[in-house]
Amino acid sequence: MFDAVGFGALNLDKIYRVDKIPGRDEEGFVLDVEMHPGGSAANTIVGLSRLGLKTSFIGKTGDDEEGKILIDDFRNEGVDTSAIIRAKGRSGAAMIFVDEGGSRAILVDPGVNDTIKLEEVRTSILKNAGVLHLTSFICKNGLESFDSQKSVVKLAKELKFHVTFDPGLIYVEKGFKELEDIIKTTTVFLPNKSEIELLMNMDYRDGSREIISMGCKIVAVKLGREGCFITDGEKEYFIDAFDVKPVDTTGAGDAFNAGFIYGFLKGYPLKTCGMLGNFVASKNIQRVGARAGLPSKDEIEEIL
Repeated sequence: MFDAVGFGALNLDKIYRVDKIPGRDEEGFVLDVEMHPGGSAANTIVGLSRLGLKTSFIGKTGDDEEGKILIDDFRNEGVDTSAIIRAKGRSGAAMIFVDEGGSRAILVDPGVNDTIKLEEVRTSILKNAGVLHLTSFICKNGLESFDSQKSVVKLAKELKFHVTFDPGLIYVEKGFKELEDIIKTTTVFLPNKSEIELLMNMDYRDGSREIISMGCKIVAVKLGREGCFITDGEKEYFIDAFDVKPVDTTGAGDAFNAGFIYGFLKGYPLKTCGMLGNFVASKNIQRVGARAGLPSKDEIEEIL
């Protein structure tokens, strides 16, 4: 029995600290290089594991050294890896360029991430699970993983687990029709402001209300430095961000998701869930990497 199961891409993040993020035909220079395990859903699941929840992950790696690093890191974080598929080929990787102000640019090599067939998915781990957390695949090497996600979501009502969904820009650019079935089954929808406005072609507040009207229970919109906006169709909250100096914003949204989902699973009020999301994000952006700053259970209990 797992509190939360993630289903998304697994990437080894290669983080380049640079003097600036160059534009077209511009040059810059590298100050430092680090490597960290990443992937949006994977970051959130590690965040939940550090907060003391029982977690697992559905994903795919190659048979290379990068794949071993990704799996070993999960195990070190206490995440169950029994549903991760090892396949011949190249594991996913992300080249992340971070400037001195904490802004970033990312290039992703999906590797085998896009090739998860439904018959490869160990759906038995979803029995008695609290939450299935979904994030996007690049979908440049095929649609098998995206289609597998949609099929697994259909099990949500039957197996009675909640779906939390952070679409990312990659899925949003597919358009609403491609995501409609997932959104209607989603309990907590977790876009950022630009994503929901692009997806719904309206202001993020109106877009959130529209999504609630379709059957989604909660929408939590990430507003960056302005915090977040949350609604369940009856109540609406704007919750300020914590005032910290960012070092690296990589994984900030994933960290927010971890804090929010933790609050949701613990049965806290919406406003508290949003505060927890903001808190976990604020801790994470003070360290380099998508996971380095994710707080412990003791830290989140202190803020509560």
